[in-house]
Formats: sequence, structure tokens, C-alpha cells
Amino acid sequence: MKLGHLFAGLALAAVAGAAQAADPVEGQWATQGGGAKVKVSPCASDKAKMCGVITWVKAPAGATPKDTNNPDAALRARPLVGLALIRDFKGSGGKWTGGKIYDPSSGKTYASKMSANPDGSLKVEGCIAMICQAQTWKRAS
Repeated sequence: MKLGHLFAGLALAAVAGAAQAADPVEGQWATQGGGAKVKVSPCASDKAKMCGVITWVKAPAGATPKDTNNPDAALRARPLVGLALIRDFKGSGGKWTGGKIYDPSSGKTYASKMSANPDGSLKVEGCIAMICQAQTWKRAS
């Protein structure tokens, strides 16, 4: 009888652990071309949504890349590292939709969606109306 309780307890623990496992889109990602790294994780304001922050930008030694193309002049001096690049993605059957992605090179924000690819990479799309442009991000350390 005690052995049955042990197996039942282990089974429940395994199910609970799987339910709390990180989503495949979570983690540190190198953008296409390797110019930046982005940490994707649940949003601080709503844990049911995914957000992403720039954690590293390729730049010359001693340089601090800034958000120089931001349409808001008051934000152009802020560093890119620490900047929220993606926000407010809602999960739906292994895909994350309804989010926004900011493009620091243009200063524009686009509707966006993302999903984990079978090879472990991340497909990130920025869209205008029905036209989307995709990038493939690789897992980074």
C-alpha cells in the first residue's frame, strides 16, 4: 500500500514539474546575424504573457549603443542593453501571438508573433497588416 502511495506521489510530482517547465520560447536568444542577444521570459506585469529584453549588443570596445532612431527624442540617449525589444505575447497552442516588437534600427514598433521551431531555434515575425517578415534566432548562452 505504501509503495502505491509513493508511485502516486512521484507521478503527481512529475506532472506538476512538467506544468511548471519553461516554455520553449523562454531563454537567451541570439538575433539573426548575431548582432544582439535577447532574454525572453514571462512579462513582469503579466506572467501569462512573454516579453524580451536586450541583454547584449555587438559594439566596438567601450561603446554603449543607444536608441538613436527612437521617434521620441527624449528616449534617443537610452542604452539598447536593457531595452524591452518584445512585449505582450499571448500563448496559443505552442505559438505566441498578439505581441509587439521594437526595431531599434528604424525606431518603429510592429505587430509580432513567435514560435519555437522543431530544431530548437525561435521564429520571430514582425508584421505590417498581413505582411510579415521573419527572422530565426538561435539559442545563446
